[in-house]
Amino acid sequence: MELPMIAAVQVAAETVSNGEGIATLGKAVGAAVAVIGAGIGIGRIGGQMTESMARQPEIAGQIGTQALILAALIEGAALFGLVIALLA
Repeated sequence: MELPMIAAVQVAAETVSNGEGIATLGKAVGAAVAVIGAGIGIGRIGGQMTESMARQPEIAGQIGTQALILAALIEGAALFGLVIALLA
């Protein structure tokens, strides 16, 4: 019994028989994982930043600066993952 395949996987597997289609699909999945992970990380930073500013409004500026630095670091890691996924 053959398992049903996703349409994109099936098209990629049928169009290129030497494995290039599957490699391209792997690159796309790797890039998607990197971008989704960055989105989740930045979303968590934003949510926790808002919560901590509500609890201690007197240090909101310091919290905002630190959150911006963390978001930039996450974006850098996501860009690195995206480039590696596309070059692999």
